[in-house]
Amino acid sequence: MKALLLTFGLSLLAALQGQAFPTVDETQNVSGTWYLKATAWDKEIPDKRLGSVPVTPMNIKTLEGGNLEVKFTVLIAGRCQEMTTLLKKTDEPGKYTAYMGTHVLFIIPSAVEDHYIFYYEGKMLKHRIRMAKLLGRDPEINQEALEDFQNAVRAGGLNPDNIFIPNQSETCPLGSD
Repeated sequence: MKALLLTFGLSLLAALQGQAFPTVDETQNVSGTWYLKATAWDKEIPDKRLGSVPVTPMNIKTLEGGNLEVKFTVLIAGRCQEMTTLLKKTDEPGKYTAYMGTHVLFIIPSAVEDHYIFYYEGKMLKHRIRMAKLLGRDPEINQEALEDFQNAVRAGGLNPDNIFIPNQSETCPLGSD
């Protein structure tokens, strides 16, 4: 009986998660320049100053076979570093893996045109972490997209109080190395 209840509970949870996060289909093109508009973690943000750190646009390129190459610049130890991440397509639409399968990413279309939510699960510094990122085609904040993101954050079990909105910058403020 316990096994039956556990199976039923897990099936219900999977069905609810499927409803909470509709994923991108093959016809939607995520290639191009994207701006990080908001981020939420399942943990409390350790440093509230993160919201004041400028972020640069990211470039996503669809590769042969449906994999995605994501390029972005981050400020590490006072230096601008260009990073490239390969997202490997899985058999499940909108689901990708990175870093030898240790991280899972779902690309979820927002209800607002030209916006997507990237929902991420993985390990960071030996801790399990879940986060969501709102991406848009332009750097301006769209209030409707932000409200949709807040709803998705709640549906994904993340705390909407942990959402922060970064400052936009077209280039790394210190120049590239």
